[in-house]
Amino acid sequence: MKEKIIAKASELFLKLGFKSVTMDDIACEMCISKKTIYKYFCNKELLVEESTTLVHKEVHQIIDQIVAKNYNAIQENFEIRKMFKEMFNSSDSSPIYQLKKHYREIFENVMKREINECNICFRQNIQKGIEQGLYRKELDIETYISFYYTLIFSINGNTSSEKESLRLELEALEYHTRAMATTEGIIELEKQLKNINL
Repeated sequence: MKEKIIAKASELFLKLGFKSVTMDDIACEMCISKKTIYKYFCNKELLVEESTTLVHKEVHQIIDQIVAKNYNAIQENFEIRKMFKEMFNSSDSSPIYQLKKHYREIFENVMKREINECNICFRQNIQKGIEQGLYRKELDIETYISFYYTLIFSINGNTSSEKESLRLELEALEYHTRAMATTEGIIELEKQLKNINL
């Protein structure tokens, strides 16, 4: 039952926002009593925390699946972006923005966790792109990881609209890719941009 509550809460938080979803809403959606939820979670903060852990795990499992498909480095980033768009598209308000605004401590823990995971993903992608001749060989990889991470999480933490957040993330991805790309990389980037469904 605990896992079912976390799964349903995660779905509702992403769709309607962390602040607006109440324990009553979750109980009603699941056709259970609020008392049942409180049996596993003494307050909403604990449920928010567990939900963010679940979403983090699911996101990184999907990223691993995308990476396993062995796309070229640029297409891989666009496929990951598409996954985020599909996952968060039903939400009007950015979940990360809401988390930062209403559950600051949980947000900071999520960010600490994401720094490590994202740094690994970004590093692997840049190394792959260099090997494939899509990114320039002389890149300072650590600097580009830091630039991109700062850009993406600044957008997510400071943009309340999920639609606007997704638009800005696409701009950041194009900016990041152009900054690193070889001539061959620019051709691949233009191809990906043409295929994109905003």
